[in-house]
Amino acid sequence: MSLFRRKTIVAQPPGQQLARTLGWPHLVALGVGAIVGTGILTLIGVGADRAGPAVIVSFVVAGAICACAALCYAEMATMIPASGSAYTYSYAVLGEVIAWVVGWSLILEYSLVVSTVAVGWSGYAVGFLKGLGIVVPAALANGPGLGGAINLPAVAIIAVVAGLLMLGTRESARINTALVVLKIVTLALFVGVALPHFDVANLHPFTPYGYGSPTGEGGVKYGVMGAAAIIFFAFYGFDAISTAAEEAKNPERDLAIGIVGSMLACTAIYMIVAATAVGAVSYTRFGDSPEPLALILRELNRDGVATIVAAAAAIALPTVLLAFLYGQSRIFLVMARDGFLPASLAKVSKRGTPVRITLMTAVFVAIIAGLAPLDVIASLANAGTLCAFVAVAACVLVLRRRDPAARRPFRTPLAWVVAPLAIAGCLYLFTSLQVVTQVAFVGWNAFGLLVYFLYARSRAEVAR
Repeated sequence: MSLFRRKTIVAQPPGQQLARTLGWPHLVALGVGAIVGTGILTLIGVGADRAGPAVIVSFVVAGAICACAALCYAEMATMIPASGSAYTYSYAVLGEVIAWVVGWSLILEYSLVVSTVAVGWSGYAVGFLKGLGIVVPAALANGPGLGGAINLPAVAIIAVVAGLLMLGTRESARINTALVVLKIVTLALFVGVALPHFDVANLHPFTPYGYGSPTGEGGVKYGVMGAAAIIFFAFYGFDAISTAAEEAKNPERDLAIGIVGSMLACTAIYMIVAATAVGAVSYTRFGDSPEPLALILRELNRDGVATIVAAAAAIALPTVLLAFLYGQSRIFLVMARDGFLPASLAKVSKRGTPVRITLMTAVFVAIIAGLAPLDVIASLANAGTLCAFVAVAACVLVLRRRDPAARRPFRTPLAWVVAPLAIAGCLYLFTSLQVVTQVAFVGWNAFGLLVYFLYARSRAEVAR
């Protein structure tokens, strides 16, 4: 049946080949740069507002589900070392229409992740400038949903990162690595200053909204699982690593190291920083803040350190933007190769970078970042990611049954336990998202299927 025809992975023709310039250190840095960022620098405030001190447990739950998904990604990425991430794996294993749904969901994920990080960066940048005596007018620092006209700093940082990506992948990777080091040093500084103020009294009540995901005012989901469904966003940067398969020097080795290594490092970092934050200051004082770590330091009367953290966050948060904008441009690139998007977008520059698709992606996400509020974007992004994670875990199980003897440079340990746990965990987190998010996700994919049947399906046939 044509709806479920599977894609054969082949070498790309001249003019569409990406340059192999990335080693495993670059990939680990790409993963850490994508994972350690918005979740701990920005969304910890949103999570604490919804779960209280139990946001620590929310991080554990989200991290465990992502760890299962990361192991599945590592197996698929080394078996199918081609760009496109979950979209490509689904096309090669599950069939075209499922691949389209996953790719359409990834468009949602990556677009909204970049937009969310840009809005989070804007909050830190505006706070840093205010500390220097420079006040950005509210109308230019907030989208319409928060009473402003446009979030101009968010639009500006997307333009800068897109320009860097168009310059070249190797150059972008080097700058990303340097900024990742800065980010880790910044978090270490926060822990060093705030941890001595740890007070057990700040952990009570530990679960003010319970362990589930009760619905509060405005349809917002609270509780440990409600918060986990939002800060799940904080862990899934390893997805971007799998989009770099065609640019890895030794993909069979480097992709597994990058995906698993970055997840392990980032989970440890998150646990330490989250525990320090909720122990140093009551969650009611920094919950829902766009710059929670800097605010905590100000509450501790460490204004100078708060300014340093805000400045470092403003400098280092773009590593997340870089990783996800990079990932989305590669997914768009592969979809253009497959005929789902205009073929002209699949062309790469003399430096081996997809300039056209990067520019188109940047314009798209800048519009979202300039106009939409943070929590709405983050929850919608999570819906797309959960769909992709379920698809990748399903691919592992299908291939284990369909082709058990296939060469697997990296094998998911206890695959028949880990992959089902990833699927079940992702489905449960989806039920913990706000109803408006669930409805929007279903609506997005209903529209996507309409696009597929009226436009993309026939173009894919021609491309074949």
